[in-house]
Amino acid sequence: MKLTSLRGCTAALILCAALPALAQAAPVKATAKPVAKVAAKKVVKKTPPPPPEPVLAEADEAQLAAAERAYLGDYACEFKEQVHIDKHPKVPGYINIAWKKQLITMKPVLSSTGALRLEDVTGRTLMIQIANKSMLLDTKIGQRLLDDCIHPEQARLIAEARAAAAANPEAAAANSIGIMVGK
Repeated sequence: MKLTSLRGCTAALILCAALPALAQAAPVKATAKPVAKVAAKKVVKKTPPPPPEPVLAEADEAQLAAAERAYLGDYACEFKEQVHIDKHPKVPGYINIAWKKQLITMKPVLSSTGALRLEDVTGRTLMIQIANKSMLLDTKIGQRLLDDCIHPEQARLIAEARAAAAANPEAAAANSIGIMVGK
């Protein structure tokens, strides 16, 4: 029995020694809502409003001509990605690109190399169209978003080039190294 009472006294002494430290601790605020009230409220996530449409300047003749050269419609890209390009519904001379859940407004610009540049009016992305493919780039991070995007018209041009190469292998080999044959 002495052993049990000694243990009890020891525990009581430890508790008494800890009480002043507990009394000095910051008081607990009773601001916590009861669990029943918190569970009763539904968590409503507000979707952010769509970004405002950018203000588009009136297109000049060069931009209108570039817009006419853009291949409109569906593109099949690598990794089974899809992109759709169409004219802007409100402002002539601009192009809309639909990819995933994004709709990007682009300004068409002809480059000195003959490639068509579709420049995002917000400065984030760039689509380049050349004879055999198109690619979508993120200019902020310097990375390709889509590559090997082929429009049906580009596929037709590729097939014609292959047929011409098959019909005249000497000219195709010479042109591949930059030698013009027959001129």
